[in-house]
Amino acid sequence: MEALGNATRLALYRMLVRAGEAGLSVGRIQERQGIPGSTLSHHLRRLVETGLVTQERHATTLICRAHYPAMNALIGFLADECCADALCTASPKAPGDVTDV
Repeated sequence: MEALGNATRLALYRMLVRAGEAGLSVGRIQERQGIPGSTLSHHLRRLVETGLVTQERHATTLICRAHYPAMNALIGFLADECCADALCTASPKAPGDVTDV
């Protein structure tokens, strides 16, 4: 969670999630984000260290991908914790459901 608390890293992560399994090259990410290479490297390193992003080298190109199992685990954790200490239901009601209060 801390790694995604930074606006730049969150934007990078969202970009990689949207890119899908193909991922994006570091050069393409830098073009889209318009940030210096050293800054990009720092933020990507943090996402890799936390397991949210993977990197794979193809010759001289470094491809970055969202690590979907880690993303799904994070989503699952958040969903499991939703309303854990409250007397509520986090799941949306189906159309036509009626609840007496």
